Amino acid sequence: MSTALLTDHYELTMLQATLADGTADRRCVFEVFGRRLNGGRRFGVVAGTGRVLDTLAHFRFGDDEIDFLRRHEIVDAATCDWLADYRFTGDIWGYPEGELWFPGSPVLRVDATFGEGVILETVILSILNHDSAIASAAARMTMAAGDRPCIEMGTRRTHEESAVAAARAAYIAGFAATSNLEAGRRHAIPTAGTAAHAFTLVHDTERDAFASQVASLGHDTTLLVDTYDTSQGVATAIEVGGRELGGVRLDSGDLGDVARATRAQLDAAGNTDTRITVTSDLDEYAIAALAADPVDGYGVGTSLVTGSGVPTVGFVYKLVSREGADGTLVGVAKKSKDKASVGGRKTALRRLSSRGVAEAEVVGVDVRPRDDGDDRELMVPLVEGGQRVDTSTLQDARERLQASLRELPAAARRLSKGDPAIPTVYED
Repeated sequence: MSTALLTDHYELTMLQATLADGTADRRCVFEVFGRRLNGGRRFGVVAGTGRVLDTLAHFRFGDDEIDFLRRHEIVDAATCDWLADYRFTGDIWGYPEGELWFPGSPVLRVDATFGEGVILETVILSILNHDSAIASAAARMTMAAGDRPCIEMGTRRTHEESAVAAARAAYIAGFAATSNLEAGRRHAIPTAGTAAHAFTLVHDTERDAFASQVASLGHDTTLLVDTYDTSQGVATAIEVGGRELGGVRLDSGDLGDVARATRAQLDAAGNTDTRITVTSDLDEYAIAALAADPVDGYGVGTSLVTGSGVPTVGFVYKLVSREGADGTLVGVAKKSKDKASVGGRKTALRRLSSRGVAEAEVVGVDVRPRDDGDDRELMVPLVEGGQRVDTSTLQDARERLQASLRELPAAARRLSKGDPAIPTVYED
């Protein structure tokens, strides 16, 4: 299925005008970056790069797409002819998925002609802004959770395709599983789930519901115990599941108080290995507040798929260099108030201390940034000559994120609003 019309109208009208005046063929450099970390967060997480590359492979203007553009007179015939033959032939470099980003980080760099690069702006931003927002929120949640697993379960709180993308981004950020089966099929993410309150309510008694679930799914299943009275629900779960009962789920009330009472009730009955999972509108702050309570895992929905209050990271896609009259690249930049950009082709590294602690994001402008011996290169080739060269996996991204987080100074783990964990330094 073509992804070419997942774009804005003005991308193609810009193309039409530059095809007519000859500037569409100018060599250019476009970059994706964020001017700030929204929400006062101390770091961001890059996610969605793999989806961008998948989308690029299907960015083709076929007969249906060209017919739509012609019938609605969106662009002229010459532009339609150009689009019908469109294939991206440039290079793309960027931060790999799971890497951290900071203000000014050149998260993605597109080297191509103006025509080839400009029409990719909208689809690239729509993917990276969404997925990176989810991954950034999810990383804060998994940090707050520590060794306790988090399960993504926000599908019913967002668009059906956004739900699949959110599950993927959350997995990169350390979530253990998702409730979304399409995400499991498409991205090989572990899936999990047992029963909702409706399952209990359709049975004549809570005991009948629990007995049915255990008979069908085995004693290691997790029983939802708060449809009626939680204490009685726990007692019934113990009676039906015995000491082999895998877990109980709590979805209401003061979760800390309820978890402590439930743990005491389970332990008194000898169910010391029965796990307690909590759900109910959790975010990173609620998870952190439960750190001292006897909770074994968290199910997170609405806050995750909405970026926990930061639904977009604010990435922009800007032209930073173009071919000059003499054939060399010339840096260009916006000067608008509060929206200024830095011209020139960027590369980046993370400056590390001798102990391996991150000290700065060093961005070279038209030069390779100076490595003082302890630093780490950040950008990798993703597409060369129009061909995808990136072969990294979601597991690679998960491991990369954990390694990057370990480099940060301790203050970066604070959930409170603050300045970026490290400064961004430009070298030219």
